[in-house]
Amino acid sequence: MREKVEAALAQIRPYLQRDGGDVELVAVENGVVKVRLKGACGGCPMAMVTLKQGIERILKEAVPEVKEVVAV
Repeated sequence: MREKVEAALAQIRPYLQRDGGDVELVAVENGVVKVRLKGACGGCPMAMVTLKQGIERILKEAVPEVKEVVAV
């Protein structure tokens, strides 16, 4: 499952990098994906919107086993 999540994040990453941010996969445990938002995304007031409505939505579509995405 980790490989599928990494592949999906690779699809998302260019959009984040275009705005000066990035996402790092920290862990995948029992369907919960833990990520670290980096760069501009780390301090952005819209980071939680990006995380839930962007990253989480796309990961759930690409990897149905994903239950939740959380920032650590």
